Amino acid sequence: MEQAWKPPGFNSVNPYLIVREADRLIDFLTEAFDARLIERHTDETGAVRHAACRLGDSIVELSGGVNESFPPTRCALHVYVEDTDATYTKALNAGAKPLYPPQDHDYGERSGGVEDDFGNHWYIATFGKK
Repeated sequence: MEQAWKPPGFNSVNPYLIVREADRLIDFLTEAFDARLIERHTDETGAVRHAACRLGDSIVELSGGVNESFPPTRCALHVYVEDTDATYTKALNAGAKPLYPPQDHDYGERSGGVEDDFGNHWYIATFGKK
């Protein structure tokens, strides 16, 4: 059910990444996770000041508006996907560095980890597959 106090399709909590060269992060999200750009706002120079991408049923917001008040940030994100191994490979092909290869865990999921060019860690997981 949509709520008037938040944008349609957004969850109550959404990760917000601040990076230099936000268009590069958008490209990574698109290539690695089949993300869909749903919002992109730029300043007078064309630099991304705010953007939002849909990954599955979630939204990742981001900005390239780096300054003293808003320095680049790093984050760890846990992303559930249908096929851990395929998505892990797509992330590497999109330029991510491997943190650990896909493996089965005793807590009921298969996951692998990668780091994007901005230092963010992406834990790519499929629940219930052993």
